[in-house]
Amino acid sequence: MKILAIDSSGLVASVAVAEDDTLLAEYTVNYKKTHSQTLLPMMDEVTRMIDLDLQSLDAIAVAGGPGSFTGLRIGSATAKGLGLALDLPLVSVPTVDALAWNLYGFSGNICPMMDARRSQVYTGIYSFEAGEFVTKRPQEPMAVADILQAVNDLGQDVIFLGDGVPVYREMILKQVAVPYQFAPAHLNRQRAASVAVLAMQYYKEGKIQTADEHKPEYMRLSQAERERAAQKKEEGQKV
Repeated sequence: MKILAIDSSGLVASVAVAEDDTLLAEYTVNYKKTHSQTLLPMMDEVTRMIDLDLQSLDAIAVAGGPGSFTGLRIGSATAKGLGLALDLPLVSVPTVDALAWNLYGFSGNICPMMDARRSQVYTGIYSFEAGEFVTKRPQEPMAVADILQAVNDLGQDVIFLGDGVPVYREMILKQVAVPYQFAPAHLNRQRAASVAVLAMQYYKEGKIQTADEHKPEYMRLSQAERERAAQKKEEGQKV
């Protein structure tokens, strides 16, 4: 099985190609450029470097959310375009799950934290037990204080990763009461390789979509939608 995977859910842009248990290529950039500038050139470079025949792919995988609204839309549009052009199924992989998968085999709890602003993160709690990926708390938007309390309540070692960690590092240092550590640089951000590996499992389980069916999982309203809702509420109160 051969899968092309895309992750543009956060600040990182990442493209990977995996075939069975081999990672053929991965191109990841964490720099101040928009995904509209980077994603397609990265994909072109990856396919050229490994002489990839797109017709040989079995599926297109994409980090399906949550994450940056703009990033998710770009990744989704790219995956849908490829799926339609190549007549391939799409595999939507939960972003936070894929982040946790970076730390395959870690013996304690894994807590990804993607900055969602307003003192919130997209997060969850995971572990690997006897080689199985266990979701202890599914991905969701949460107040930082709440997820740190949930980590404490489990009473086990934990490792943190994601772009929310440097933003809320001081809160972690002050509030986490269990033994903890921070993931190293090569594992602490989104990687399309993890999306690809999880997508293979999803594919075998029949968790696939057509390109037309795929939609990103935003999990909360965009800022523009929140402001519009607040404005309507305010106008209603004035009537």
